[in-house]
Amino acid sequence: MGSRAAQPAPGDRGDGVGSPLLNAVMHTGFLLLLLASAARLLIRHDLDGSTVAALELAAVVALLYAAGLLLWHRAPRPVLVGWLAAVVVCWTALVWIAPSFSFAAIPLLFLALRLLPVPAAVAVAAVLAAATTAAWAVLTDVRDPTVFVVPAALAAMVVGTVTALRREGDRRRRTIDDLLRTRGALAESHRRTGVLEERERLAREIHDTVAQGLSSTGMLLRAADLSWDTDPERARALVRQAARSVHDNLAEARTFVQGEPPAPLMRATLSEALEELCRDLSAETGIEAGLRHDGDPDGLPDPVGAALLRIAQGALANVREHSGATRVVVSLARIGDRATLDVRDDGVGFDPAAPGATLGRGFGLGAARARVEELGGSLAVESAPGEGTGISVSIPLEETA
Repeated sequence: MGSRAAQPAPGDRGDGVGSPLLNAVMHTGFLLLLLASAARLLIRHDLDGSTVAALELAAVVALLYAAGLLLWHRAPRPVLVGWLAAVVVCWTALVWIAPSFSFAAIPLLFLALRLLPVPAAVAVAAVLAAATTAAWAVLTDVRDPTVFVVPAALAAMVVGTVTALRREGDRRRRTIDDLLRTRGALAESHRRTGVLEERERLAREIHDTVAQGLSSTGMLLRAADLSWDTDPERARALVRQAARSVHDNLAEARTFVQGEPPAPLMRATLSEALEELCRDLSAETGIEAGLRHDGDPDGLPDPVGAALLRIAQGALANVREHSGATRVVVSLARIGDRATLDVRDDGVGFDPAAPGATLGRGFGLGAARARVEELGGSLAVESAPGEGTGISVSIPLEETA
C-alpha cells in the first residue's frame, strides 16, 4: 500500500526551508531595504542627473520585483529563475551607479537559495558578494579589511546555514515518507492478518455448527428414508428432528456471523446446552450419551462457556462420525480457578502418535486446540486402538475474567 509524498505548503517552492512567513519577510525586507537605500541617496546627494538615474533604475528594480511577486505562487520554477536573473542584473547595475543599494543583497541571496540548486546559488552569492564589496569600497576606506571579508563571510554563512537547513528538511521529508509507507504497509499487514483471523474463526464456527449440523441432518434424513415404508411414525419424527436441526443451524450461523455467543447459550445455561447435545446424539445414533458436572459450571465467563460448548460439539461430532462407540460421557467441572471439560467414549480409538492420526479426526481437534490456546488453556487427547478416546480441556478462569 503506497503513500503520497509530502506536498509543499502553499508558497513553498519545495526546497525544505520555505514557508509563507519566510516569503513575506523576504519580499518585504527587499522592498524596505530598496526604499531605505533610495531615502539615503536623497539625503546624502543632490538631486542631479546621476541621482535621478539611480532612482529611476531603483524604481525599475522595485517594479520588476513586484511583478515577480504576482507570479510567485503560479509560475513554474524556470520562469521564476529567469525573473531572479533579471532582478540580479538590474540590481547589480543599480549598485554600480549607487552603492547605497548594496544593502538589498541579503534578501536576494535568500531568494536565490529558495529557487536555485546549491551550485547555482553559490554562483549568485559570489556575484552578490563581489558587487557588495565593490559598493562598500566606494562608500568606505578601501584599506578597511572588513570591506572584503564581511560580504564574503556573510554570504558563506548564509549559504552554509540555508543549505544545511534544506538538507535537514529533505531528510525529514524522506523520514516522514518512509514512516507513511511503513504505516501503510503495517495497516495492510494488519488488515490481512485480520482477514486471516476472521477466516479461521469462521472456519472453526462453520465446522463446529453448520458442517456438523448438515452431517446430522443427513443422517436423520437417511434414517427416515430407510424407515419410511416400515415405520412411518418414526420416519416422520426423524424428519421433524432434521427440520429442527436445520432451524438450529440457521440460528447458529446468524450468531457466529454477527459475533454473538452460541445460540444454545442465549437460551439456556452451559449445562443445559450440553445435556441437549447428549440427548440429540442419543436420539440420532442410539449411542448412550450423558452429562456429569461438578461445582458451578454455569457461572463461567462467556468466552470460556462458548469455547467449551464448541469443543463439546466438535468432540461429539467425532464420536458420531468416527468412533463406533456405544457410550460417551461428557464431564463438566469448575475446580478452583479452572474450568474443565472431558469427553470420553468407548469406541474403536486410534493411535495419537501415528502420522496424520490427529488430522484424521477432522478439522475439529485443531480448531478445539486453537480455541483453548487463545484462552490460555490446554487440550489433551488420550486414545489407543480398541480403547476408546478421551479429550480433556482445562481453561484458567483468571485470564478470561
